[in-house]
Amino acid sequence: MPRSCRILTYAIATAVAATAGFVFPSGATAAAPRTATSDFNGDGYADLAVGVPDGTVGGEAKAGYVNVVRGGPKGLGAHGSIRVTQATPEIPGTPEAGDRFGASVTLVDLNGDGIAELLAGVPGEDVIDRGTDAGMVIAVGGSKNGPGPGSTVLTGPSPSAAYGKSVAAADLTGGTDGTDGNKEIVIGGTDKVVARVIQGEDSMVTTVLAAPMGGRAPVLDTGDFDSDGTADLAVAYWTAGDPNTQSHVRLWKWDADRSAMANFWNTDNAGVTALAAGDYDGDGNDDLALGECREIADENIDDPCGPEMLAEGGGIHIHYGSPAGGSFGSRAQTLNQDTAGVPGVAEDGDRFGAALAAADVDRDGRDDLIAGAPGEAIGSRSGAGAAWLLHGGAQGLLDANGAATAATWNQDTPRVPGVAEAGDAFGAAVDSGDSNADGVPDVTAGSPGENASLGAVWLLPGGSAAGSAAFSPRTLGLPYLSTAHKYGKPLSSR
Repeated sequence: MPRSCRILTYAIATAVAATAGFVFPSGATAAAPRTATSDFNGDGYADLAVGVPDGTVGGEAKAGYVNVVRGGPKGLGAHGSIRVTQATPEIPGTPEAGDRFGASVTLVDLNGDGIAELLAGVPGEDVIDRGTDAGMVIAVGGSKNGPGPGSTVLTGPSPSAAYGKSVAAADLTGGTDGTDGNKEIVIGGTDKVVARVIQGEDSMVTTVLAAPMGGRAPVLDTGDFDSDGTADLAVAYWTAGDPNTQSHVRLWKWDADRSAMANFWNTDNAGVTALAAGDYDGDGNDDLALGECREIADENIDDPCGPEMLAEGGGIHIHYGSPAGGSFGSRAQTLNQDTAGVPGVAEDGDRFGAALAAADVDRDGRDDLIAGAPGEAIGSRSGAGAAWLLHGGAQGLLDANGAATAATWNQDTPRVPGVAEAGDAFGAAVDSGDSNADGVPDVTAGSPGENASLGAVWLLPGGSAAGSAAFSPRTLGLPYLSTAHKYGKPLSSR
């Protein structure tokens, strides 16, 4: 049954919020300076948000929850976690079957106070006067003693709008003077992407894109793709079999004169499952990796995902940035498991690049790309899954000879816990954050099919199998039933 949810306008400003709404925990700004943008409990360590939209809460199947796993000196999984649901005090709504709370998650410091907020999508939320599956996004404040109060960022306007299928946040406007530090919240729903924009003491909701998306969640990421010093938005979507040529990866920037997002770059007919912005060649300009890129229509578009031979098993196509005023994406590279230096063999169904994350794991000043292939077969075990670390270099992810420098892991890799089994889907989600505050980013890989789809997450400290560990609802002491929770997708530690 649709129900009334507590709907609060979510507007954060440096000094004064424009409307009543989100309340930050008392004392949250008094903590010592931190560098971890995903530090939810204010202890100086990066935390990890694991969305569990298939989780049962209070007997309600797929009501969903989010598990915030604390970082600490021993890394993720060794310092406990916090379970956040719609039954948590001061969180809007009530757990109901099919809500799918946590279908999208991100930990982000929205107002620059040094403590991250949790953004959680609830695409199955029924909202009174708006209908079944209108959806919503909830923001939850971080604090030293547990989750703080929550607010509704936005609800979908109509039945099946499914707001919260995806979510991202960044300072897209630069503020009224370019220095306010507040972040806009971008929300993906059914065939639509909208943004809640902060302008001084005011906020507004603007439609970024409305287009057929084949029922899939639009893929969102942010980076400074035009090198003007302000973040931009990347959106990927696709509809198989559509006879009309469409732009399926688009870049948007804030147009202050129009008070709207403006589209400034497209690539046509590229069906993409994941995006990852990073500076892979170290030139100071953001690049964009397109994961599991495939051409979805024959409209005389010349290989929007690079050479077709590199699409087998899933290909990764990288568009490189240029200095301000230059042409973004004029230089590109493409790779798959048949590329020199990439371990493995490209095979149909591998889904190489279905999950992506960027971080400078080797600390050489160039971002590296973490890629998951949840369909990868390990021996005869189909869909066991694997993950790769692709190192950035002077030319990007490939050197002048077209070769990569890479490492790979799966559950049969020495020193990685567990055993690769059919259907584990290791690498279905990947992320990176400095969870032990040693100055080196750690890699996390989700395996939602592990243990009959209870699911688990693996931690690879500093991008190495040495000292790796796994954690799951069982090891973290979370309540769980025999139902499939698929813990480990999605992940967010940034």
